[in-house]
Amino acid sequence: MATSYRADQVGSLLRPAAVLEARADHAEGRIGPEQLRNIEDKAILDALELQRQVGIDVFTDGEYRRGDFRTDFAEAVEGMSPVGFPLKWRGPQADTLETPTAWVVAARLQQKRRLTAHESSFVKEHAPGPYKVTIPSAGFMAPRCYRAGITDRVYPRLSDLLREMSAIVRSEVRALAAEGVPYIQLDAPGYTAFIDQQQRQDMRDRGVDPDKTFGDVVEADKSSLEGLEREGLTLAIHLCRGNNRSHWLGEGSYEPIAEKLFTSLPVDTFLLEYDTERAGGFEPLRFVPRGKTVVLGLITTKEGRLESRDLLLRRIDEAARYVPIEDLAISPQCGFASVNTGNLLSWDDQRRKLELVVEIARRVWG
Repeated sequence: MATSYRADQVGSLLRPAAVLEARADHAEGRIGPEQLRNIEDKAILDALELQRQVGIDVFTDGEYRRGDFRTDFAEAVEGMSPVGFPLKWRGPQADTLETPTAWVVAARLQQKRRLTAHESSFVKEHAPGPYKVTIPSAGFMAPRCYRAGITDRVYPRLSDLLREMSAIVRSEVRALAAEGVPYIQLDAPGYTAFIDQQQRQDMRDRGVDPDKTFGDVVEADKSSLEGLEREGLTLAIHLCRGNNRSHWLGEGSYEPIAEKLFTSLPVDTFLLEYDTERAGGFEPLRFVPRGKTVVLGLITTKEGRLESRDLLLRRIDEAARYVPIEDLAISPQCGFASVNTGNLLSWDDQRRKLELVVEIARRVWG
């Protein structure tokens, strides 16, 4: 039976300066992989201690071994080439924002190693309590790595690449489950592209049918999670609307995708962005099957200002009109550092945000 973690978190934490400097030094060949890992190890231990002090219900390694939330996949699989891929970020001075590295599949994929074994073993040994490991979903990765004129030379259709990436993710999820990882989370921010009108139009301009692609993406992520031994394991999926240096990509209610998404995916937990009006209302939650947990991402990681406690409690009450209170939980809306450089808030801001998650969870669920 899956466990509900009332005070949850998405995964990434702000990287300390030492980690950022070490990753830059490693990229330039000034330090070796062992030196980099030692610096990452110390930072992860500090992050685990922060989480223990705060009282969060599930621990993460902060994704400190990654350049961003996707790189565990990209670095473990040959056939993916880094490319520039401009995205239409939104927010103050968005036109000056540097877009994280993207990849295009240019050759048949060949997996070199496990995606997350180098992460899971360390956090398993050192986490003071239940911990999660995050993986970018096949349904997120494949559409962003597929380029006409390049990828279709080896994968004629996007569905072919989705199938291949889904098999890679499925293998990793099964390996993590066999290790005894208690909480496995797929990160799937791409789903919200299907509810944002500008992004839907961008797909059509590229000759992509957004509705058919949405169905294919759901099937790929469903395939990644089917056939698992589920005893003692929580499977989750996280959706957001983009998270890069406190900027975002999309907006819109979950309504157009809610019924198929919530009823099709074989997960125990949905972590959903709900920190601003860009997410719409709670009405789409009526499609979530009873017994599954909805983690309300009510606390933003995009700025340091703390949310009103009374407002958070009222919003949980509003959500409980559609999902029983015993099936709800709370978290930040996304990670604090989906990309290496992190969002525009301080380490102390991050701590206060996590403390607020715990405070509200204890007041509502005890």
